[in-house]
Amino acid sequence: MPVPSGQPVHLNDVLLDNNPGELWLRFRFIAPKIGSDVGRIGYDVATIDMEHLCQTLAVAYVEHHKLEPARVVISLSNKPIDFGHTAPDATQFFEAYLLQDSQCVWDGGI
Repeated sequence: MPVPSGQPVHLNDVLLDNNPGELWLRFRFIAPKIGSDVGRIGYDVATIDMEHLCQTLAVAYVEHHKLEPARVVISLSNKPIDFGHTAPDATQFFEAYLLQDSQCVWDGGI
């Protein structure tokens, strides 16, 4: 999927999660170039990519499937990880968004 940074990003899965007590729509991506090492894509750049993925993919998905999620979560991981499992050797970035008028609005309270 094309993102502003140009890094390779691939959709790993989409989860509809009611476990928080409301519907959270989770888009999980593999982004093998993220990390904190020199030459890797850092969180500051990855957040721009995550917002772009929310706006270009999540909004269309929600409208197509007629969903009303309380939150949309975009996550990037440098390698596949089963949902809910830990992987100390993996880098993962997450952002949560509210959808308002077909716009992704960062939810900094999560």
